[in-house]
Amino acid sequence: MDCVTKKELQHIANNVRIGIIEGVYGAKAGHPGGSLSCADILTYLYFKEMNIDPKDPKKADRDRLVLSKGHAAPALYSVLANRGYFSVDELPTLRHIDSRLQGHPDMKNIPGVDMSSGSLGQGISAAVGMALSSKHFGDNFRVFTILGDGECEEGQVWEAAMFAANKGLNNLVAFVDFNNLQIDGSCDEVNSPCPIDKKFEAFNWNVAVIDGHDFDEIEAALEKAKASDKPFCIVAKTTKGKGVSYMENNCGWHGKAPGTEDYETAIKELTAIGESLK
Repeated sequence: MDCVTKKELQHIANNVRIGIIEGVYGAKAGHPGGSLSCADILTYLYFKEMNIDPKDPKKADRDRLVLSKGHAAPALYSVLANRGYFSVDELPTLRHIDSRLQGHPDMKNIPGVDMSSGSLGQGISAAVGMALSSKHFGDNFRVFTILGDGECEEGQVWEAAMFAANKGLNNLVAFVDFNNLQIDGSCDEVNSPCPIDKKFEAFNWNVAVIDGHDFDEIEAALEKAKASDKPFCIVAKTTKGKGVSYMENNCGWHGKAPGTEDYETAIKELTAIGESLK
């Protein structure tokens, strides 16, 4: 979908956010804050950047994405549904008994999910393995992974980063969804992993720092990644709860679903944003 416009991406991302709210409200559980913050990144990747085919989710040469911050599964599911991997009508079944939409991504049962994830730090490690495989077997696919900023407090992240650089995995792109909030406070208050960009540079990655809600900046960073001779990290500054006023910059919405009144407010606000994009 190379021809998709910036305005179309904005509209799609807003629909993705509506799907996130539908999912966590239907589940009465989940992680809306960090799902909303990475919606633009996922939208750009699935609708503009990645070599994928919803009609052939397992095609051998597809690009891979590993959602290392697996608790943001509502965002991944909503993007996959809006991209055509399955119906958006399935999103409200999130976390229900007999639903394939589990609380964290499940590669065995959900079309379009390339790696089961959830335990923080393991996703980027799996992505490194995929990128190494692509290099080893002479394949052309690229690998993308999305980490949380709080996740970067995990030592396993840095073991994976060190290995990726040592193996010259320039087919690997890691986004860090830097909304500066984790489950119980700001990253600064809990256990700051900053400066994240300088740490990745120290581990011999090339790095870009961008506004994670600006599609032009996302595009420019990904163009740099294509030309990189090293693994590439994109530190994307985002707003937790983006698009829903009462969730924005509020760590209390990290892992809490909206009740009926809050749900109606969120849908009203996102619908208004959608109308403004027409």
